[in-house]
Amino acid sequence: MLTLATIGFAVNFWAWALLSPLGPLYRSSGRLGDISESDVALLVAVPVIVGALGRIPIGALTDKYGARIMFPLVSAATIVPVLYIGLLGQDSYVGLLVAGFFLGIGGTAFAVGVPFVNAWFPPERRGLAVGVFGAGMVGTAISALTTVRLYENVGETVPFLLTAAALAVYAVVAWSVLRDAPGRSVPQGSLVGRLAANARLPITWQACLLYAVSFGGYVAFSVYLPAYLKTAWELDPADAANRMAGFVVVAVVMRPVGGWLSDKLGPVKVLAAGYAVVVAGAAVAAETPILEHLGTIAFLAMAAALGAGSGATFALIARVTELSRVGGVTGLVGAAGGLGGFAPPLLMGYVYGRTDSYAIGLWLLSITAAFALLLTLTTVRRLAAGGTTT
Repeated sequence: MLTLATIGFAVNFWAWALLSPLGPLYRSSGRLGDISESDVALLVAVPVIVGALGRIPIGALTDKYGARIMFPLVSAATIVPVLYIGLLGQDSYVGLLVAGFFLGIGGTAFAVGVPFVNAWFPPERRGLAVGVFGAGMVGTAISALTTVRLYENVGETVPFLLTAAALAVYAVVAWSVLRDAPGRSVPQGSLVGRLAANARLPITWQACLLYAVSFGGYVAFSVYLPAYLKTAWELDPADAANRMAGFVVVAVVMRPVGGWLSDKLGPVKVLAAGYAVVVAGAAVAAETPILEHLGTIAFLAMAAALGAGSGATFALIARVTELSRVGGVTGLVGAAGGLGGFAPPLLMGYVYGRTDSYAIGLWLLSITAAFALLLTLTTVRRLAAGGTTT
């Protein structure tokens, strides 16, 4: 069940990230007219915001109906915008924005998988299990490595047709094979009432802030790094996409490691170490060092820290949240993570358009990570020591 859920997460995230590597290509080709850096940032950010906010109801619905229904449903719904972009929508900026809105459905798969995986594993193994599931964010690396190559060398529709086929196959397999954990508890009450109750839990708002920095930072880099590398270091789109894929792979590998370390050492220690690395790495990157040396080290160190921090956040949730509420809390926290990834690309594009520099955006990331570190060592530490909250 864990393997099947992880594959589903990867396939849906593959679809969710299709526009990111193509954004710089659309701009340089002039296919969409004279669009600015801010326009590209908005184009790649729209699926992120929709995928983020959509996790709130999808997580609550998963608590109610289970992943057996929700995983195939989300996967099937994502096929529609993927096919629209591939077959009809690549000559209109507005059309791509609309399609990107619905492409965000794929990003909600995270809120389906976390409560599903949690229910299958005992508390002492949930950190590693959810971390393994979270490694499904490798779907963004699949997109980065394949989309531009297929688009340029095979055909403009091929990346989208291939992704749509993968989604369709997964939807059928999930419907046929996926099973919710025996004895899964179903929450009572209305959707709105349960969302309100979950929002009042201390773990919810604390984990929202932590995840907005860790996963939000990862998402921001994964969607904007190709444009950033192309502009700051004058890389070609394919090279920039490949480097972004390397960033993603490191973060993906470290996510289950972060969950495993949280099971062994406690999530607070893992989170604190991760945020400390981001503080330093963002400060170094803000100075635009030589990419082949110090720049690469800084970005990969941040990738590792953000991946481990993302895994540790949900290990923390698994420790202190009642099992029947995990989906609802996951939806809210996942939304915060997506929102954390939505704002930075827009900010980076806006700042660069007025200063010809990305330094301000990266210094803001360093300062934000410092605040997350402080929160982890104070309020979050006390919550983790207190045990399960209801």
